Order: sequence, then C-alpha cells, then structure tokens
Amino acid sequence: MKDILLLGAHISIAGGLHKALLAGKEIEATTIQIFTANHRTWASKQVPEDEIILFHQALADTGLSHIMSHSSYLINLGSPRLDVRQKSLTAFRQEILRSLALGITYINFHPGAALDSPVEECLNVICEALLSMADCFDKRHQLHLLIETMAGGGSVIGARFEEIAYIIDAVKGVLPIGVCMDTCHTFTAGYDIRTEETLASTLNEFDRVIGLNYLKAMHLNDSANEFASRKDRHAPIGEGMIGKGGFSAIMKEPRLASLPKYLETPGGLDVWKTEIAWLKRQIP
Repeated sequence: MKDILLLGAHISIAGGLHKALLAGKEIEATTIQIFTANHRTWASKQVPEDEIILFHQALADTGLSHIMSHSSYLINLGSPRLDVRQKSLTAFRQEILRSLALGITYINFHPGAALDSPVEECLNVICEALLSMADCFDKRHQLHLLIETMAGGGSVIGARFEEIAYIIDAVKGVLPIGVCMDTCHTFTAGYDIRTEETLASTLNEFDRVIGLNYLKAMHLNDSANEFASRKDRHAPIGEGMIGKGGFSAIMKEPRLASLPKYLETPGGLDVWKTEIAWLKRQIP
C-alpha cells in the first residue's frame, strides 16, 4: 500500500485551533503546521478543554495527520542572559504540554542564538535546556522535538549540520529528537539543493554528519536571497533563488518521499493550494 503524501502549509489559528485543520482540508493539504499560542508574546496558557475536544474532532473529520507546531520566535534556549533563558524554558515547556494535550506529532523549534557568548558554550546551554524537558515525555506519546535548520545570520545556532549533530548527540536516548530541514535556510546556509545532483550531495552530507534517520520533516520555502548568503527571507515556490528545479528534485527524491512537508511561503490559502497542486505533479 502506497504511503499517503504528507503535504501542507503553516496555517493561522485565528478563530480557534481547529479552524486551521478545516482550512488545511480546503486547500487539499494532508498535514499542517500551526502555532498553538501567540508566538510573539511570552505570556501563554494551556489550551481549554473545549478547544482540545474541537481540535481532536476536526482531526478525525479532516483525516489530517502529522500536525506540527512551530514554537515561539521569542524562545532562545541558548541565551547567555539568565532572565531570557528562564522565560524561554517556561515557554518551551508550555509548548510541549499544549502539544501533548492536542496530540501533535512534532514541535519545530529554533535552537537558539549565542549572542555574545562562545558558540560551544551556547550549544551546551541548549543541550542542558532540552534535557530539562525530559520529564514531559513518556512512551505513550508520539511527540518529537525537531531542530530547524537555520540560515545562520548573526550568532544563530543550527546553520551547520555539525551544530545540529552536537545537540542530537547530547540528548538522543533521553528525548525524542529530530530535524526539520527548511529549504530556504539550508540553501542560504551554504548547502545547495537546486538540482537533483546537488540535493543528493546535500542529503549525503546530512547523512554523514547527522544521520538521515533523524530527518523527520521539511519546510518548503524558496529563497529571496542568494546561495550561502546566510539571510532568511522566504519566497514563493519557483520565484526565488532555489527555483522550481530544486523543488521538483525534492518531490522526486526517494529518501524524502515519506517526510511531511510544510509550506511557509508568502501568500495565503489560495497560493498554498496552487503550490500544493504543483508539488504533487512533480512526483513521478
């Protein structure tokens, strides 16, 4: 039996978390990514029971699966500032608890930024922060934490595969950990994915440094900026520097076929519906 194609977009939760699932179904998505709370404020709370019930009912009604939550942009688990680190730890724990209550499969998170601290020190602080979440998990839950590949601007951690491998090596066996490869970020970090050949080479490098068994999901975004620019600005599929050839290669690559893929491109529901339809047509 052929596996279902897991393809969708990051959809707004305006009007209620369950509304995002219904909108996903309208654009013929089979999965979606959401924020489970306001991603631009530290203040957040757990999801009311009635919203949890509506969300689970919408999951059953739509048939969507492998739902991913994107954690708050404010969180910096590697911050050298104790006040920011403590708020980050609290917000990240709340994100985990909300995702567990909703039955979400993945939490995608930005690993952090070193700011004025050494990179290795920041990496160790991130690992310590993640390990402090171990008590949230047990074998009853499917939830995985996914480190997002980053573009590498400023002091951001996670642009190099070696940095991601360092974190995974420190927490594997204790936490359910993996990676979400963002195509825009990966490309501007200096890993070419514009052709079938360069994509294969990048995946081989990922496998060598991290291990493809840890690659659990993808963000599909074209890049408004040039290769290896270390800049993060998403573009619609085929309208950026990666180009349609790169995304056609992704959809044809057997090693990526089963991964859930989430659009974070500019636009909205109509644009994503068109992009999803185009991506589906690239599959041999």
